[in-house]
Amino acid sequence: MKMSMEIREKLENLQDILVEKYKIESSIRELPKELEVSQETLERYKKDYIEKNREYESEKAKVSALRMELDEAVRSREMGEKNMDDIKTHREYEILDKQISEAQSREEEIRKNLQQEERKLEELKDNLSSDEEVIKSHEADVAEIKAKTDANMDTYQRELAELEKKEQEATDEIASNERDKEIVYKFQRIIQRNQKGIVAVKGNVCEGCHMILPFQFATEVRRGDDVLFCPYCSRVIYYEESLDNEDNLYSPEDTGSLLDEDEGDSEDADEEGNGDVSNEEMTDASYED
Repeated sequence: MKMSMEIREKLENLQDILVEKYKIESSIRELPKELEVSQETLERYKKDYIEKNREYESEKAKVSALRMELDEAVRSREMGEKNMDDIKTHREYEILDKQISEAQSREEEIRKNLQQEERKLEELKDNLSSDEEVIKSHEADVAEIKAKTDANMDTYQRELAELEKKEQEATDEIASNERDKEIVYKFQRIIQRNQKGIVAVKGNVCEGCHMILPFQFATEVRRGDDVLFCPYCSRVIYYEESLDNEDNLYSPEDTGSLLDEDEGDSEDADEEGNGDVSNEEMTDASYED
């Protein structure tokens, strides 16, 4: 496959399609996360509510038991007071008076504990009521987020299907044989990492990674007989004349000073392209029509 203007334009068109496709695929992966977080939060609220309700029921049983004890203490005191009318001796009076005093003390203690537990029970009830409102509100939020997520997912899926159709059409226009399909496959992988899979070579410098290409290889790019990949950043490269029609050719000794102009891009190139398409792979991927 020759790197003609037509092939270059087709690759650039495919690049635009792929960039948009990968963007939508990323959105599809990210879209459910908000719903998942909201659902997890709702489940935590419900779990906390169950624990608080269990505590409330336990406190409720405690209050009920104290009320029964209080009733028993009151009956014991009242019975003792009633029996006072039937005593005949001082000894009997002392015994009964002691029983009444103990019943009164017990009654007061139980009443005090009961008041404390009733306040605690009321607080737990208020907390449960508040939690119920929070859960109800959050359930509405989850339902809203789910509806929004489903609607956006449907839109993304339709857009993705349309882009995949365009991708297939663009690929068919470029790849007429298995070797060409391999070029397209590598091109797709490059765009997944860099979003830009085809760049110019000016002089003997790749505009993608700003690395100096060997003179002989840069000459092959200029001839455009094959589709070639940059040996450093793995992008598809094509030759572009300088605006002043003068090619600035750099020798290997100039590499350091050139890289100093854009250190960040060269580091990106090392991370993204190093080893992905070797010189041997680049040669294999350069095919004639």
